[in-house]
Amino acid sequence: MRIGQQGTLTNVWAPKGSRPTAVKQTEYDWVYIFGAVNPVNGKSSAVITPTVNTDYMNHHLRFISEEAGKDVHVVLVLDQAGWHIAKQLVVPKNISLLHLPAYSPELNPIERLWAYMKSHYLSNRIYKNYEEIFNAGTVAWNNITSEMFCSICNTEWIKHEN
Repeated sequence: MRIGQQGTLTNVWAPKGSRPTAVKQTEYDWVYIFGAVNPVNGKSSAVITPTVNTDYMNHHLRFISEEAGKDVHVVLVLDQAGWHIAKQLVVPKNISLLHLPAYSPELNPIERLWAYMKSHYLSNRIYKNYEEIFNAGTVAWNNITSEMFCSICNTEWIKHEN
């Protein structure tokens, strides 16, 4: 997910008959969140980076692998972003990648989380600099509890057990 100075505008409450205003920036500074959630137990993992590429994705995969442990097998649901399907991607032995069909964000549980984070923590804001953007992303991720991760990301098709 990208967070930055060209932020997202969302609906806000306002008195009837009034026209609410929202801030908009012209600067272009961003951070990206690589996130993974186990929607059954709420465990999560995230890495905030200045850009997206295969190197950062490899770092994120190593991080998930280490967090899960050698005895746990992780199935990671991904879209087909370039850094998710690159030939240089190094997938640890305890991770399997499940790539969704192109243009199907509604099938990706993490997309619900990105929408929640934007609407509750990251929209309609001004960020002075990179550090503020980074901190906002960190606070947004850390404010979400395990129960919320489960509630937001769980779907019927993910609950399937062997």
